[in-house]
Amino acid sequence: MIEIYTKPNCSYCVHAKKFMSDNLLEYVEYKLDKDFVRDEVLNKFPTAKTYPIIVIDGNYIGGFTDLKKIHEEKNVQS
Repeated sequence: MIEIYTKPNCSYCVHAKKFMSDNLLEYVEYKLDKDFVRDEVLNKFPTAKTYPIIVIDGNYIGGFTDLKKIHEEKNVQS
């Protein structure tokens, strides 16, 4: 399962969601100040520095660039 933590007016969040949709990747989105507050996400993912915060199968993987890299590496190995 892919989870994405987003915030308003975040271009990388928009790019990440579009990338997932374009690649038929199902995800659950959590929105800052609607589904979580900043302190909650900082406690849950203390190494996260930017948005979006992307989690795959319970493991924090990073942001949009990291998602793209992991997806490309997976497709090369397939």
